[in-house]
Amino acid sequence: MPAYFTEEKKMENEWSYKSLSVKEGLKPGSKHFQYFFVISEGEQKKCNYCIWIEDEVLSRFDASRDFNAILDSHRGEWSKWAKEKIDQKDFRNIVLKFDKEGHKEMDLDKMDKKLSME
Repeated sequence: MPAYFTEEKKMENEWSYKSLSVKEGLKPGSKHFQYFFVISEGEQKKCNYCIWIEDEVLSRFDASRDFNAILDSHRGEWSKWAKEKIDQKDFRNIVLKFDKEGHKEMDLDKMDKKLSME
């Protein structure tokens, strides 16, 4: 198993924004780069914001394809994206997907199952 799969960061980061709780981290056990922001109000989960990077473009983010290095260099901009979604009161389950064509936002609930990363 490649080294970049062995030391994943779990849902260890938790912060608050506009009275909402945000937990973030890599999807545990995933062989693909899938980073989640779980947005909750009290004990009630409101939505997930997800960052998916297809395997073929991982090297665009880090030459060694190291998940932790990618997180260290991009977490700030992805957190800003999550805050913008909260500011817009956009509580859909959304994927920001990076692929060979660039990146696009997709409504996770409307995605065809074939488009999932697993």
